[in-house]
Amino acid sequence: MLTQRQWKGVLDFSKAVDAKIVTSFAVTPGVRDAEGVWTPVEAKKFLAYTKQAGGTIAAAEMFNEPTFSAMGGVAKGYDGAAYGRDFKAFRAYMKSASPEMLILGPGSIAEAGTMGEIKMKMLSTRDILTAAGRGVDGFSYHFYGQPSQRCRPTSTAAGDVEKVALSDDWLMRTTLDYAYYKKLRDQFEPGKPMWLTESGEAACGGDPWAATYLDSFRYLNQLGALAKVGVRSVMHNTLAASDYAVVDEESMMPRPNYWAALLWRKMMGSTVLEAGAAKTPGMYVYAHCERGVVGGVSLLVINADAGAHALRVPVKSERYTLSAKELQSGVVELNGVSLGLSAAGEVPKLQGKAQAAGSVEFGGRTITFLGMGGAGNGACK
Repeated sequence: MLTQRQWKGVLDFSKAVDAKIVTSFAVTPGVRDAEGVWTPVEAKKFLAYTKQAGGTIAAAEMFNEPTFSAMGGVAKGYDGAAYGRDFKAFRAYMKSASPEMLILGPGSIAEAGTMGEIKMKMLSTRDILTAAGRGVDGFSYHFYGQPSQRCRPTSTAAGDVEKVALSDDWLMRTTLDYAYYKKLRDQFEPGKPMWLTESGEAACGGDPWAATYLDSFRYLNQLGALAKVGVRSVMHNTLAASDYAVVDEESMMPRPNYWAALLWRKMMGSTVLEAGAAKTPGMYVYAHCERGVVGGVSLLVINADAGAHALRVPVKSERYTLSAKELQSGVVELNGVSLGLSAAGEVPKLQGKAQAAGSVEFGGRTITFLGMGGAGNGACK
């Protein structure tokens, strides 16, 4: 249950960090009419208070993960036809009451097989979309590479964790779910942008190593790989709760993925360039226009291999290399210096190192951003 005070805190936080809010709405029995169809009885209050408090909802799904509809609080026997009736009522109301809010959907998960065999009864996205018809502004889905050890009977042996987490199968698994849902998008909502509205290391709160440098390979490769195929937005679960959070919920100290996200935001603009395929196994290379630099290009070079490898870079650059003394460490280094908050709790300025043009070496198990402000790329305006 979300209190008014808590929601006000969300609105204040979004303003303080200049973040847009994406949410969902209640679909439980208390918001349904005598025939069991969704009504805006609670949504009306929610929207009114949000506006009164000076907040804005940028986008919303009707409800979270309808493929596991029972967990959303709907009645037993809820099916695609019921979702279709609800969605049409939801869309009609929202387009009238909050026309500036984007409608996302369906927000499905776990149908591509990447999470293994699911024992729970699922509602298929195909049935959902067949009944709902067209009507979303963005096609949304959720992705986790597997359930965490909290939700599966056995965990990966300690000695095998690093091998699994740096494998091509694990790092590129996100593209399998994208491909599955893209086919459905193309059939039912052609041309609508794809949004990944929930993702993390593993479902059920993540595995313990989600809080370490080891997961930054998965996180940054996911951002690069999905940006390259045109996914509009990737939303990470979570900010400050459980193992996959980017901030420790007790100490409020940033974890490695916090620094990874900060560097991505600093370096990688929204225009995606073709970097070509890395020819070395374990190397993943992505190119974007450098954020805020006309003509500039940023490279993200992920070296998941144990050995060092080199690439030829034609112009000088600013180098930002993430590494750690141990892969499953909660402390990450930038160009060899440990990252952390100041004594006053402030985030330090992230400083790069000058890198000469020519052959550039990338150490084993490192993640590097190269900012090439003088690249003169005509696409980067």
